[in-house]
Amino acid sequence: MKSQDKLHSDVISCAKVNTLPELFRIRADKTPNALAYRQYLFKSKTWSSHTWHDAAALAGRWQHALSQEHLVPGDRVAILLRNCLEWVCFDQAALSLGLVVIPLYTSDTPENITYILQDSAARLLLVGHIQKWQQLDALQLPSLQCVLCLQGNAAEAGKQSGPAVRFIDDWLPLTHYPFQAPARDTDTLATIVYTSGTTGRPKGVMLSHRNILWNAEAALQAFKVYPDDIFLSFLPLSHMFERTTGYYLPIMAGSCVAYARSIQELGEDLVTIRPTVLIAVPRIFERVYAKIKAQMHEKGALIQWLFDLTEKIGWQRFEASQGRGKSGILSALLWPALQYLVANKILSRMGGRLRVAVSGGAPLYDQIAHCFIGMGLPLVQGYGMTEAAPVISANRMDNNIPGSVGEPVHGVELHIADNHELWVKSPGVMLGYWNRPQDTQRAIDEQAWLHTGDQAEIIGNHLFIRGRIKEILVLSSGEKIPPADMEMAICQDPLFDLAMVTGEGKPYPAAILVLNSEIWHTFALELLIDPDDPASLGSKRALKFALEKVRQSTRNFPSHARIRAIHMTLVPWSIDNGLITPTLKLKRPEIERQFANVIQQLYARHGVTE
Repeated sequence: MKSQDKLHSDVISCAKVNTLPELFRIRADKTPNALAYRQYLFKSKTWSSHTWHDAAALAGRWQHALSQEHLVPGDRVAILLRNCLEWVCFDQAALSLGLVVIPLYTSDTPENITYILQDSAARLLLVGHIQKWQQLDALQLPSLQCVLCLQGNAAEAGKQSGPAVRFIDDWLPLTHYPFQAPARDTDTLATIVYTSGTTGRPKGVMLSHRNILWNAEAALQAFKVYPDDIFLSFLPLSHMFERTTGYYLPIMAGSCVAYARSIQELGEDLVTIRPTVLIAVPRIFERVYAKIKAQMHEKGALIQWLFDLTEKIGWQRFEASQGRGKSGILSALLWPALQYLVANKILSRMGGRLRVAVSGGAPLYDQIAHCFIGMGLPLVQGYGMTEAAPVISANRMDNNIPGSVGEPVHGVELHIADNHELWVKSPGVMLGYWNRPQDTQRAIDEQAWLHTGDQAEIIGNHLFIRGRIKEILVLSSGEKIPPADMEMAICQDPLFDLAMVTGEGKPYPAAILVLNSEIWHTFALELLIDPDDPASLGSKRALKFALEKVRQSTRNFPSHARIRAIHMTLVPWSIDNGLITPTLKLKRPEIERQFANVIQQLYARHGVTE
């Protein structure tokens, strides 16, 4: 333990640096030969490793090339690239030159990307492949003067009007230049991060170097990270949760970051990289949980019983470790066998040596937390928002209440308003919204409180999020229901990939459900229904079966929140069809618009599904 405490002392405090490039340069100088990054080379099908010295040397080349582009401090430059070392190099080079970085989601729609580039008046764009640039509308981007492409060639670029297109292999100098971090004011604007836009156009959140540096160190004070830790980075770096805690924080601690190939290959990468720290959103844990439950269903009653017993005893042991109960002699006797037979096999799918797993970005359902913690996964929940850079609170390993999102990180003040809205004050609170002074005034009051829009409660010193202020549905009876909580509960059943609960001004709540096609196929055959016939989803037998599953999942909600009608579909909701955001949040207004006739029928045929 003493050696680990010594390792933790290697952290670079934000008190010693003013900017993010300074942090990067000091890290490279402090531990030049330590492993910094790993990423997969698709051409050779091998994993490459890079020390801090290597990373700084490459960033120096990016810095020199970018300095030749006739940009001035304050100019916006955008990055549309999957997580990789090149993302880091471009970001550090741009920030060191006083440029403002605009991160973009590679999964976002061309229309949304074009809007953000236009709104931010970005002058330069880095993309992965030239084809990504060709999907955008160049005519709507008069401010853009240059597009840099990691992949592609001049033949693919062709002759077209608009910004100059250059390829990184030709653009980067062969000569090595030392990476420099000129002195700059810590309150200088570093980045504009656009929110996901669930109810309208995305808003650009302006964050300074101080905002991010302070937040990374505050997160480090919540749980220790060491130089020998390995992060597996798979959440997009355009998501502030990943960028602060999975990119800048490891620089501060001197840890290694490995970049996953893709979400589809995440399972293989977990086993290959065997990370010690995992930063994830609930959707990742939900997918793993759904697969586990489906496999339990296939393997039969005995395996299910062993799984349930392992979870039960593992949970008792966890509660005892937190000082909230006793595990007992029987638990102590059974646990080694259950750990060997069940728990270790589950955890091995996540690499087998996770020291801490952090879930943030959205609420994690209690049943899922109960399952993974019961298996021995050191899982903690946190809470934050882009406007706070983003971490606001987090559970600690030795004071972990899974139903909460933890205690505020050091330096954060919390206040619960009369309408139960959570207000936050901290050095991480944004400078404001880009070109939206009125929105900024609505979000941050005269006393510098950030109004989060989340309903919350503080019990002891732990924060509990109770829902969104604007996402409470009021039935025609006046009763209120929390749709997001109900949707999360419904999706714990592996049959349902996504759900949206509706009912504003209606006599009862109803739900639109996106089914998991593989699991539906199995259940349909058991119900003697043709799984390949779309009409079967509307049959009385299928509706009754699915409705019972929904009600079982939502049985702990009040009687007035009972789902009385459902519509099922096998067509996924995606970013391309405009029904979810790049951060996997539902676009409720758009879903309601596209399913307007369906919703109308759910209430027109009152009682049919009963």
